[in-house]
Amino acid sequence: MRMIRQNRAQLLLGGNLGDRVKNLAEAKLQIANTVGTVVYESAIYESEPWGFEDENQFLNQLVIVQTTLSPTNLLSKIKAIEADLGRTESKIQWSSRIIDIDILFYEKSIVKDDNLTIPHPRIDERRFVLEPLLESDPEFIHPLTKKSVRELYSECTDQSRVVIFEDQ
Repeated sequence: MRMIRQNRAQLLLGGNLGDRVKNLAEAKLQIANTVGTVVYESAIYESEPWGFEDENQFLNQLVIVQTTLSPTNLLSKIKAIEADLGRTESKIQWSSRIIDIDILFYEKSIVKDDNLTIPHPRIDERRFVLEPLLESDPEFIHPLTKKSVRELYSECTDQSRVVIFEDQ
């Protein structure tokens, strides 16, 4: 009998529009139903927008999923989930959104093509990404920088406010 390989993907969920907690919960449910088994959920973090100004604070949560999907198929499923939850594509790089699901890491894979870059770019520049990664696996080694999450966090110059969301 052939074993199907399970791969570990680290996904960051986020959004600052609508019912933010409900949107995260619905995204996790759809991930569990279409992507694979959710094996870890971080605390929910609240942070100010990164790269643009908006009065709406973001909620972010890291989920780790075991999946048989390839990185490209994983991206397709994620895009379908985002669309189902009401996200519309924008030409603006950083803007408010109902939901955003980013593939941070896929095992220790390095993928770079027109539609997908893994590890996700700018992980090391963003506290709202590093805080939940630090909670989940501080010794995970970034496959490009060869630094642990703990090292990336200690070197991060981002001073934006990131706190554990109290209404969980």
